[in-house]
Amino acid sequence: MERLRGFEVAKGWEDKDIHIPIRKTKHAAGYDVEAAEDTVVPVFKQGDKPTLIHTGLKAYCQDDEWYMLANRSSNPGKKKLVLANGIGIIDADYYGNPDNDGEFMYAYYNFGTEPLEIKKGEVIGQVVFMKYLITDDDSATGERMGGFGSTSK
Repeated sequence: MERLRGFEVAKGWEDKDIHIPIRKTKHAAGYDVEAAEDTVVPVFKQGDKPTLIHTGLKAYCQDDEWYMLANRSSNPGKKKLVLANGIGIIDADYYGNPDNDGEFMYAYYNFGTEPLEIKKGEVIGQVVFMKYLITDDDSATGERMGGFGSTSK
């Protein structure tokens, strides 16, 4: 069977009881993703970097696809958690990169009044796979050389 898209446990997380994401209903667009370890998200202060929550997962997809890391709809209201970049856009060539094997992480800010503890196994977000289009005059030839935040390097 040809592999089109899916999830795998990233290197270094093989013995950590990482669960492959699933859709909870047959019409759901997103696959629910769990935290790979306990993480405390501090209360946001101006100038803070977002807290990266590990998933222990990598995902593969076709060359003309990407996957979106999306917040859970309940997180901002109930937990005061907001994705730092609104959504995460992960390109197909992020899979297996030399820096972190393609592990994707969620970057969160906590706008609550108390530090928030995320427990291992807690659903922290969703992944939605998408197709993309290119312009008539596209001439991209670059190759990925690293992992998280490496696109412009």
